[in-house]
Amino acid sequence: MDYFSIFLDGLCLTGQVIMHILFTGRLTGKKQRLWHVASYGLAIAAIEWVSVRLSLNGILSISAGVLALYAASRLLLKNQRPISWLAAVLAFYVSQLSFGIVNSLEAALFPGFIGSSLLYPLLLAAQALFFLLCAGCYLAVRKLLSRTEDMPCTGLLLFPVLFFFAAELYILQSAYGFYVPSISFETVGKHSTLLLLQAMGLAALLCTLYAYRRLCQGLQAQAALQSLTQASQAQKVYIAEAQARYEQTKSFRHDIRNHLSVLDGLLGGGKPEEGRAYLKKLAAASEALSFPCQTGNPVVDILLREKLGAAKEIETEVSLLLPRPCGIDDFDLCVIFSNALDNAIAACRSGGGTPSIRITGKRQGDFYMLAFENTCPGGPLPPAGTGLANIRSAAEKYRGAVLTEKAGGQFSLNVLLNIS
Repeated sequence: MDYFSIFLDGLCLTGQVIMHILFTGRLTGKKQRLWHVASYGLAIAAIEWVSVRLSLNGILSISAGVLALYAASRLLLKNQRPISWLAAVLAFYVSQLSFGIVNSLEAALFPGFIGSSLLYPLLLAAQALFFLLCAGCYLAVRKLLSRTEDMPCTGLLLFPVLFFFAAELYILQSAYGFYVPSISFETVGKHSTLLLLQAMGLAALLCTLYAYRRLCQGLQAQAALQSLTQASQAQKVYIAEAQARYEQTKSFRHDIRNHLSVLDGLLGGGKPEEGRAYLKKLAAASEALSFPCQTGNPVVDILLREKLGAAKEIETEVSLLLPRPCGIDDFDLCVIFSNALDNAIAACRSGGGTPSIRITGKRQGDFYMLAFENTCPGGPLPPAGTGLANIRSAAEKYRGAVLTEKAGGQFSLNVLLNIS
Protein backbone atom coordinates (compact mmCIF):
# COMPACT_ATOMS: atom_id res chain seq x y z
CA MET A 1 0.00 0.00 0.00
CA ASP A 2 1.52 3.37 -1.04
CA TYR A 3 1.40 6.61 0.93
CA PHE A 4 -1.44 8.01 -1.16
CA SER A 5 -3.62 5.00 -0.35
CA ILE A 6 -2.77 5.35 3.36
CA PHE A 7 -3.70 9.05 3.24
CA LEU A 8 -6.94 8.27 1.40
CA ASP A 9 -7.89 5.57 3.87
CA GLY A 10 -7.13 7.84 6.83
CA LEU A 11 -9.15 10.67 5.36
CA CYS A 12 -12.08 8.34 4.67
CA LEU A 13 -11.96 6.86 8.17
CA THR A 14 -11.76 10.26 9.89
CA GLY A 15 -14.64 11.65 7.86
CA GLN A 16 -16.83 8.64 8.60
CA VAL A 17 -16.12 8.87 12.35
CA ILE A 18 -17.16 12.53 12.44
CA MET A 19 -20.28 12.00 10.32
CA HIS A 20 -21.35 8.94 12.31
CA ILE A 21 -21.31 10.83 15.61
CA LEU A 22 -22.95 13.92 14.12
CA PHE A 23 -25.68 11.84 12.47
CA THR A 24 -26.39 9.79 15.61
CA GLY A 25 -26.45 12.84 17.87
CA ARG A 26 -28.68 14.93 15.65
CA LEU A 27 -31.02 12.06 14.86
CA THR A 28 -31.64 11.52 18.58
CA GLY A 29 -31.50 15.19 19.59
CA LYS A 30 -28.39 14.80 21.76
CA LYS A 31 -25.55 17.30 21.87
CA GLN A 32 -22.23 16.01 20.57
CA ARG A 33 -18.90 16.76 22.22
CA LEU A 34 -15.39 16.65 20.79
CA TRP A 35 -14.44 13.89 23.21
CA HIS A 36 -17.35 11.81 21.90
CA VAL A 37 -15.79 11.95 18.43
CA ALA A 38 -12.33 11.21 19.84
CA SER A 39 -13.52 8.21 21.89
CA TYR A 40 -15.44 6.70 19.00
CA GLY A 41 -12.55 7.43 16.63
CA LEU A 42 -10.11 5.56 18.87
CA ALA A 43 -12.47 2.57 18.94
CA ILE A 44 -12.77 2.55 15.14
CA ALA A 45 -9.01 2.95 14.71
CA ALA A 46 -8.43 0.00 17.04
CA ILE A 47 -10.91 -2.11 15.06
CA GLU A 48 -9.19 -1.25 11.78
CA TRP A 49 -5.73 -2.02 13.22
CA VAL A 50 -6.87 -5.41 14.48
CA SER A 51 -8.58 -6.13 11.16
CA VAL A 52 -5.39 -5.37 9.21
CA ARG A 53 -3.14 -7.28 11.59
CA LEU A 54 -5.33 -10.37 11.63
CA SER A 55 -6.52 -10.05 8.01
CA LEU A 56 -10.11 -10.24 9.16
CA ASN A 57 -13.04 -10.40 6.80
CA GLY A 58 -14.41 -6.95 5.93
CA ILE A 59 -17.87 -7.86 7.18
CA LEU A 60 -16.44 -8.62 10.63
CA SER A 61 -14.76 -5.22 10.85
CA ILE A 62 -17.96 -3.48 9.72
CA SER A 63 -19.99 -5.40 12.32
CA ALA A 64 -17.50 -4.44 15.01
CA GLY A 65 -17.85 -0.81 13.89
CA VAL A 66 -21.64 -1.01 14.24
CA LEU A 67 -21.21 -2.34 17.79
CA ALA A 68 -18.76 0.49 18.57
CA LEU A 69 -21.23 3.13 17.34
CA TYR A 70 -24.05 1.48 19.29
CA ALA A 71 -21.89 1.60 22.43
CA ALA A 72 -21.07 5.26 21.79
CA SER A 73 -24.76 6.07 21.38
CA ARG A 74 -25.69 4.22 24.57
CA LEU A 75 -22.79 5.22 26.83
CA LEU A 76 -21.78 8.63 25.51
CA LEU A 77 -25.02 10.08 24.16
CA LYS A 78 -27.29 8.22 26.66
CA ASN A 79 -29.79 7.02 24.06
CA GLN A 80 -32.23 4.13 24.42
CA ARG A 81 -31.44 0.70 22.96
CA PRO A 82 -33.83 0.66 19.96
CA ILE A 83 -32.86 4.08 18.63
CA SER A 84 -29.16 3.36 19.33
CA TRP A 85 -29.28 0.21 17.20
CA LEU A 86 -31.24 1.95 14.47
CA ALA A 87 -28.89 4.94 14.36
CA ALA A 88 -25.78 2.71 14.28
CA VAL A 89 -27.06 0.49 11.47
CA LEU A 90 -28.34 3.47 9.46
CA ALA A 91 -25.06 5.34 9.86
CA PHE A 92 -22.97 2.41 8.60
CA TYR A 93 -25.45 1.49 5.88
CA VAL A 94 -25.38 5.01 4.44
CA SER A 95 -21.58 5.18 4.54
CA GLN A 96 -21.14 1.74 2.96
CA LEU A 97 -23.83 2.46 0.37
CA SER A 98 -22.14 5.74 -0.55
CA PHE A 99 -18.81 3.92 -0.77
CA GLY A 100 -20.34 1.29 -3.06
CA ILE A 101 -21.94 3.89 -5.34
CA VAL A 102 -18.65 5.79 -5.66
CA ASN A 103 -16.78 2.53 -6.30
CA SER A 104 -19.25 1.66 -9.06
CA LEU A 105 -18.68 5.05 -10.66
CA GLU A 106 -14.91 4.60 -10.42
CA ALA A 107 -15.06 1.15 -11.97
CA ALA A 108 -17.27 2.38 -14.80
CA LEU A 109 -15.52 5.67 -15.56
CA PHE A 110 -11.89 5.43 -14.45
CA PRO A 111 -10.38 2.56 -16.50
CA GLY A 112 -9.05 4.95 -19.12
CA PHE A 113 -7.11 6.92 -16.49
CA ILE A 114 -5.08 4.00 -15.08
CA GLY A 115 -1.42 5.01 -15.20
CA SER A 116 -2.34 8.63 -15.95
CA SER A 117 -1.31 11.60 -13.80
CA LEU A 118 -5.00 12.49 -13.55
CA LEU A 119 -5.82 9.34 -11.60
CA TYR A 120 -4.88 10.75 -8.18
CA PRO A 121 -6.90 13.97 -8.56
CA LEU A 122 -9.84 11.92 -9.77
CA LEU A 123 -9.57 9.62 -6.74
CA LEU A 124 -9.58 12.71 -4.49
CA ALA A 125 -12.63 13.97 -6.35
CA ALA A 126 -14.27 10.57 -5.82
CA GLN A 127 -13.50 10.84 -2.09
CA ALA A 128 -15.10 14.27 -1.98
CA LEU A 129 -18.13 12.85 -3.82
CA PHE A 130 -18.29 10.09 -1.20
CA PHE A 131 -18.48 12.65 1.62
CA LEU A 132 -21.10 14.72 -0.21
CA LEU A 133 -23.22 11.65 -0.93
CA CYS A 134 -22.97 10.55 2.71
CA ALA A 135 -23.95 13.99 3.98
CA GLY A 136 -26.91 14.20 1.61
CA CYS A 137 -28.20 10.76 2.61
CA TYR A 138 -27.77 11.55 6.31
CA LEU A 139 -29.74 14.78 5.90
CA ALA A 140 -32.53 12.93 4.05
CA VAL A 141 -32.74 10.20 6.71
CA ARG A 142 -32.66 12.73 9.53
CA LYS A 143 -35.46 14.72 7.93
CA LEU A 144 -37.64 11.63 7.62
CA LEU A 145 -36.91 10.64 11.24
CA SER A 146 -36.70 14.14 12.69
CA ARG A 147 -38.89 13.40 15.73
CA THR A 148 -37.88 9.95 16.95
CA GLU A 149 -39.34 10.61 20.42
CA ASP A 150 -42.82 10.87 18.86
CA MET A 151 -42.44 7.72 16.75
CA PRO A 152 -43.56 4.47 18.37
CA CYS A 153 -41.85 1.11 17.86
CA THR A 154 -38.73 2.62 16.30
CA GLY A 155 -37.02 -0.74 16.71
CA LEU A 156 -39.28 -2.23 14.03
CA LEU A 157 -37.35 -0.24 11.45
CA LEU A 158 -34.30 -2.37 12.25
CA PHE A 159 -35.61 -5.29 10.17
CA PRO A 160 -35.88 -3.52 6.78
CA VAL A 161 -32.74 -1.45 7.47
CA LEU A 162 -30.77 -4.58 8.37
CA PHE A 163 -31.94 -6.19 5.14
CA PHE A 164 -30.70 -3.23 3.09
CA PHE A 165 -27.46 -3.21 5.08
CA ALA A 166 -26.86 -6.94 4.59
CA ALA A 167 -27.50 -6.64 0.85
CA GLU A 168 -25.03 -3.77 0.57
CA LEU A 169 -22.36 -5.64 2.54
CA TYR A 170 -22.80 -8.61 0.25
CA ILE A 171 -22.30 -6.38 -2.79
CA LEU A 172 -19.20 -4.80 -1.27
CA GLN A 173 -17.77 -8.15 -0.22
CA SER A 174 -18.37 -9.89 -3.52
CA ALA A 175 -17.68 -7.06 -5.97
CA TYR A 176 -15.18 -4.68 -4.33
CA GLY A 177 -12.36 -4.37 -1.88
CA PHE A 178 -13.50 -2.35 1.07
CA TYR A 179 -11.06 0.48 0.57
CA VAL A 180 -9.23 -0.19 -2.74
CA PRO A 181 -11.27 0.41 -5.91
CA SER A 182 -11.54 -2.47 -8.34
CA ILE A 183 -10.93 -0.89 -11.76
CA SER A 184 -11.19 -3.10 -14.81
CA PHE A 185 -12.49 -2.76 -18.38
CA GLU A 186 -14.11 -6.16 -18.20
CA THR A 187 -16.28 -5.25 -15.21
CA VAL A 188 -17.70 -1.94 -16.45
CA GLY A 189 -21.05 -3.48 -17.32
CA LYS A 190 -21.26 -5.34 -14.02
CA HIS A 191 -20.45 -2.24 -11.98
CA SER A 192 -22.96 -0.17 -13.92
CA THR A 193 -25.62 -2.69 -12.96
CA LEU A 194 -24.45 -2.65 -9.34
CA LEU A 195 -24.61 1.15 -9.36
CA LEU A 196 -28.25 0.97 -10.45
CA LEU A 197 -29.07 -1.64 -7.78
CA GLN A 198 -27.47 0.44 -5.04
CA ALA A 199 -29.30 3.56 -6.17
CA MET A 200 -32.53 1.57 -6.04
CA GLY A 201 -31.56 0.33 -2.56
CA LEU A 202 -31.15 3.93 -1.38
CA ALA A 203 -34.51 4.87 -2.90
CA ALA A 204 -36.13 1.85 -1.21
CA LEU A 205 -34.67 2.89 2.16
CA LEU A 206 -35.95 6.46 1.83
CA CYS A 207 -39.37 5.20 0.74
CA THR A 208 -39.48 2.85 3.74
CA LEU A 209 -38.62 5.69 6.14
CA TYR A 210 -41.18 7.95 4.49
CA ALA A 211 -43.89 5.29 4.79
CA TYR A 212 -42.97 4.76 8.45
CA ARG A 213 -43.15 8.51 9.10
CA ARG A 214 -46.57 8.74 7.48
CA LEU A 215 -47.75 5.76 9.50
CA CYS A 216 -46.61 7.43 12.73
CA GLN A 217 -48.35 10.65 11.76
CA GLY A 218 -51.51 8.68 11.08
CA LEU A 219 -51.33 6.98 14.48
CA GLN A 220 -50.76 10.31 16.21
CA ALA A 221 -53.67 11.88 14.36
CA GLN A 222 -55.87 8.91 15.30
CA ALA A 223 -54.88 9.22 18.97
CA ALA A 224 -55.55 12.96 18.90
CA LEU A 225 -58.94 12.35 17.27
CA GLN A 226 -59.87 9.79 19.92
CA SER A 227 -58.84 12.19 22.66
CA LEU A 228 -60.82 15.01 21.06
CA THR A 229 -63.85 12.73 20.69
CA GLN A 230 -63.69 11.83 24.38
CA ALA A 231 -63.31 15.50 25.26
CA SER A 232 -66.29 16.31 23.05
CA GLN A 233 -68.45 13.78 24.87
CA ALA A 234 -67.35 15.19 28.22
CA GLN A 235 -68.14 18.75 27.11
CA LYS A 236 -71.62 17.68 25.99
CA VAL A 237 -72.21 16.27 29.48
CA TYR A 238 -71.08 19.54 31.05
CA ILE A 239 -73.32 21.57 28.75
CA ALA A 240 -76.33 19.35 29.45
CA GLU A 241 -75.69 19.54 33.20
CA ALA A 242 -75.35 23.32 33.07
CA GLN A 243 -78.62 23.64 31.20
CA ALA A 244 -80.38 21.33 33.68
CA ARG A 245 -78.95 23.26 36.64
CA TYR A 246 -80.15 26.57 35.29
CA GLU A 247 -83.60 25.10 34.63
CA GLN A 248 -83.70 24.06 38.29
CA THR A 249 -82.65 27.55 39.33
CA LYS A 250 -85.35 29.04 37.14
CA SER A 251 -87.93 26.73 38.72
CA PHE A 252 -86.72 27.62 42.23
CA ARG A 253 -87.01 31.31 41.48
CA HIS A 254 -90.52 30.77 40.13
CA ASP A 255 -91.57 29.05 43.36
CA ILE A 256 -89.80 31.42 45.73
CA ARG A 257 -92.94 33.49 46.30
CA ASN A 258 -94.85 30.41 47.38
CA HIS A 259 -92.04 29.48 49.74
CA LEU A 260 -92.04 32.96 51.24
CA SER A 261 -95.81 32.82 51.70
CA VAL A 262 -95.54 29.53 53.56
CA LEU A 263 -92.74 30.92 55.71
CA ASP A 264 -94.76 34.06 56.48
CA GLY A 265 -97.72 31.93 57.49
CA LEU A 266 -95.63 29.82 59.85
CA LEU A 267 -94.04 32.81 61.53
CA GLY A 268 -97.31 34.75 61.65
CA GLY A 269 -99.15 31.75 63.12
CA GLY A 270 -96.84 31.56 66.10
CA LYS A 271 -94.84 28.62 64.88
CA PRO A 272 -91.20 29.86 64.91
CA GLU A 273 -89.64 26.41 65.18
CA GLU A 274 -91.48 25.16 62.09
CA GLY A 275 -90.51 28.40 60.35
CA ARG A 276 -86.83 27.90 61.16
CA ALA A 277 -86.96 24.31 59.93
CA TYR A 278 -88.61 25.43 56.69
CA LEU A 279 -86.02 28.20 56.31
CA LYS A 280 -83.19 25.65 56.67
CA LYS A 281 -84.74 23.58 53.89
CA LEU A 282 -84.87 26.66 51.67
CA ALA A 283 -81.21 27.43 52.47
CA ALA A 284 -80.18 23.86 51.61
CA ALA A 285 -82.07 24.00 48.32
CA SER A 286 -80.48 27.35 47.49
CA GLU A 287 -76.98 26.08 48.37
CA ALA A 288 -77.43 23.05 46.11
CA LEU A 289 -78.13 25.39 43.21
CA SER A 290 -75.21 27.73 43.85
CA PHE A 291 -71.77 27.61 42.24
CA PRO A 292 -68.47 28.12 44.08
CA CYS A 293 -67.19 30.08 41.07
CA GLN A 294 -69.25 32.74 39.34
CA THR A 295 -67.71 33.43 35.92
CA GLY A 296 -70.81 34.62 34.10
CA ASN A 297 -70.89 31.47 31.97
CA PRO A 298 -73.02 28.58 33.28
CA VAL A 299 -71.06 25.91 31.41
CA VAL A 300 -67.72 27.11 32.79
CA ASP A 301 -69.23 27.40 36.29
CA ILE A 302 -70.33 23.77 36.17
CA LEU A 303 -66.97 22.64 34.82
CA LEU A 304 -65.00 24.50 37.50
CA ARG A 305 -67.19 23.05 40.22
CA GLU A 306 -66.69 19.50 38.95
CA LYS A 307 -62.94 19.77 38.30
CA LEU A 308 -61.94 21.75 41.37
CA GLY A 309 -64.40 19.91 43.60
CA ALA A 310 -62.60 16.65 42.82
CA ALA A 311 -59.26 18.22 43.82
CA LYS A 312 -60.05 19.62 47.26
CA GLU A 313 -56.47 19.10 48.43
CA ILE A 314 -55.33 21.84 46.02
CA GLU A 315 -55.65 25.52 46.94
CA THR A 316 -57.62 27.27 44.23
CA GLU A 317 -58.31 30.88 43.36
CA VAL A 318 -60.61 31.88 40.52
CA SER A 319 -60.88 35.51 39.53
CA LEU A 320 -62.47 36.02 36.14
CA LEU A 321 -65.69 37.25 34.63
CA LEU A 322 -66.38 36.08 31.09
CA PRO A 323 -68.20 38.66 28.96
CA ARG A 324 -71.66 37.73 27.75
CA PRO A 325 -71.92 37.39 24.87
CA CYS A 326 -68.27 36.88 24.10
CA GLY A 327 -68.36 35.30 20.64
CA ILE A 328 -66.78 32.06 21.89
CA ASP A 329 -68.75 28.83 21.68
CA ASP A 330 -69.37 27.03 24.97
CA PHE A 331 -67.84 23.88 23.53
CA ASP A 332 -64.55 25.68 22.83
CA LEU A 333 -64.53 27.20 26.31
CA CYS A 334 -64.96 23.71 27.73
CA VAL A 335 -62.06 22.42 25.62
CA ILE A 336 -59.80 25.18 26.96
CA PHE A 337 -60.83 24.99 30.61
CA SER A 338 -61.08 21.21 30.91
CA ASN A 339 -57.69 20.51 29.33
CA ALA A 340 -55.98 23.35 31.20
CA LEU A 341 -57.43 22.20 34.53
CA ASP A 342 -56.60 18.53 33.90
CA ASN A 343 -52.98 19.44 33.19
CA ALA A 344 -52.80 21.79 36.17
CA ILE A 345 -54.27 19.26 38.61
CA ALA A 346 -51.93 16.52 37.35
CA ALA A 347 -48.92 18.84 37.73
CA CYS A 348 -49.96 19.86 41.26
CA ARG A 349 -50.34 16.25 42.36
CA SER A 350 -46.92 15.26 40.99
CA GLY A 351 -45.00 18.21 42.44
CA GLY A 352 -43.76 19.08 45.90
CA GLY A 353 -44.69 21.94 48.22
CA THR A 354 -48.18 23.36 48.63
CA PRO A 355 -50.21 22.67 45.47
CA SER A 356 -52.17 25.63 44.15
CA ILE A 357 -54.07 26.69 41.05
CA ARG A 358 -54.92 30.27 40.13
CA ILE A 359 -57.22 31.19 37.24
CA THR A 360 -57.62 34.79 36.11
CA GLY A 361 -59.11 36.58 33.14
CA LYS A 362 -58.76 40.06 31.73
CA ARG A 363 -60.28 41.82 28.78
CA GLN A 364 -58.12 43.99 26.55
CA GLY A 365 -60.18 45.60 23.82
CA ASP A 366 -61.36 42.90 21.43
CA PHE A 367 -59.21 40.28 23.15
CA TYR A 368 -59.65 38.27 26.32
CA MET A 369 -56.66 36.82 28.16
CA LEU A 370 -57.11 33.67 30.24
CA ALA A 371 -54.25 32.80 32.61
CA PHE A 372 -53.85 29.44 34.36
CA GLU A 373 -51.07 29.27 36.95
CA ASN A 374 -50.20 26.20 38.99
CA THR A 375 -47.38 24.63 40.96
CA CYS A 376 -45.38 21.92 39.22
CA PRO A 377 -42.34 19.70 39.77
CA GLY A 378 -38.87 20.97 38.88
CA GLY A 379 -37.01 20.10 35.71
CA PRO A 380 -37.62 20.95 32.07
CA LEU A 381 -41.08 21.14 30.53
CA PRO A 382 -42.40 17.79 29.26
CA PRO A 383 -43.27 17.48 25.55
CA ALA A 384 -46.56 19.12 24.60
CA GLY A 385 -49.39 16.61 24.82
CA THR A 386 -52.80 16.27 23.21
CA GLY A 387 -54.43 18.51 25.84
CA LEU A 388 -52.25 21.50 25.00
CA ALA A 389 -52.72 20.81 21.29
CA ASN A 390 -56.51 20.93 21.78
CA ILE A 391 -56.19 24.25 23.63
CA ARG A 392 -54.02 25.68 20.85
CA SER A 393 -56.51 24.52 18.20
CA ALA A 394 -59.39 26.19 20.05
CA ALA A 395 -57.39 29.42 20.43
CA GLU A 396 -56.38 29.50 16.76
CA LYS A 397 -60.04 29.09 15.83
CA TYR A 398 -60.62 32.55 17.32
CA ARG A 399 -57.41 34.06 15.90
CA GLY A 400 -55.74 33.76 19.27
CA ALA A 401 -52.52 32.33 20.63
CA VAL A 402 -51.19 30.15 23.47
CA LEU A 403 -48.09 30.86 25.54
CA THR A 404 -46.58 28.52 28.14
CA GLU A 405 -43.89 29.46 30.63
CA LYS A 406 -42.17 27.73 33.53
CA ALA A 407 -40.20 29.52 36.24
CA GLY A 408 -38.93 27.35 39.07
CA GLY A 409 -41.85 25.41 40.49
CA GLN A 410 -44.51 27.57 38.84
CA PHE A 411 -46.11 26.92 35.46
CA SER A 412 -48.29 29.38 33.60
CA LEU A 413 -50.54 28.91 30.59
CA ASN A 414 -51.84 32.04 28.86
CA VAL A 415 -54.60 31.77 26.25
CA LEU A 416 -55.42 34.85 24.18
CA LEU A 417 -58.81 34.84 22.44
CA ASN A 418 -60.37 37.28 19.99
CA ILE A 419 -63.91 37.95 21.27
CA SER A 420 -64.89 40.59 18.71
